[in-house]
Amino acid sequence: MHLTPAQLADFDREGFIALPGLFARDEVALLRREADAIYAQPRQEVVREKDGSTPRTAFAAHTFNEAYRRLGRHPRLIRPIEQILGGKLYMHQFKVNAKAAFDGDIWQWHQDYGTWARDDLMPEPLAMNIALYLDDVSEFNGPLWFIPRSHKKGVLAAGHDTSTTSYPLWTLDHATVARLVEEGGGIYSGKGKAGSVVMFHSNLVHASPPNISPWHRVAVYLSLCRVDNHIRQFKRPEWIAHRDFTPIEPLADDCLMELVRTVARPHAA
Repeated sequence: MHLTPAQLADFDREGFIALPGLFARDEVALLRREADAIYAQPRQEVVREKDGSTPRTAFAAHTFNEAYRRLGRHPRLIRPIEQILGGKLYMHQFKVNAKAAFDGDIWQWHQDYGTWARDDLMPEPLAMNIALYLDDVSEFNGPLWFIPRSHKKGVLAAGHDTSTTSYPLWTLDHATVARLVEEGGGIYSGKGKAGSVVMFHSNLVHASPPNISPWHRVAVYLSLCRVDNHIRQFKRPEWIAHRDFTPIEPLADDCLMELVRTVARPHAA
């Protein structure tokens, strides 16, 4: 899969691009079941909300789960980012964010590259995120919010918030967010059906509100970095900021469907 010139121009101007229905229902159903199984495991990679039990995010699932290993090398995700970043990629970070019904907490306003630069010494913003929705995302269940064109502002001043949620984050103050919203033309709410994908620049300012609805909102985030732009500091655990800079070689386009068929085969007899 490759992005069109019009899509590339939209990405450059706005800082993100939405791709509805990029993954099929069976592919999404497989990943969604595996997400629940991962959240149920007592692993260090599974971060809980402040209540100590509700899952917030699961890191590095591509290193211990076959479905997510394949997703991390899926050509529908890897090829477009190679196109945008202009080179081979490695996986800097991999998260399966839960945003559980009723109890999913806020993700504050932030830039991902701001964290990667400060905590990991990533040289340049030659990295970006892909979000794949495993549930329908509506205005009710904590959608991603983007400030369009904020990626053009560079790395913004941020404070290290270690108390608002169970996960520390470099966050922007209210005045900065208000100014960016006014200058950028508002806030975009990243709603979409399960199977949809949003790709966004690592300097794009984004957040998500708490989920107090009765509907879960699980999404997978791949943070892909150009290999020659790999991190220089190893302060955070390897399962949060990866240290394997081997270029990703994409699998076949049907790699997830192949697994779907393998899992379904015993039940068909």
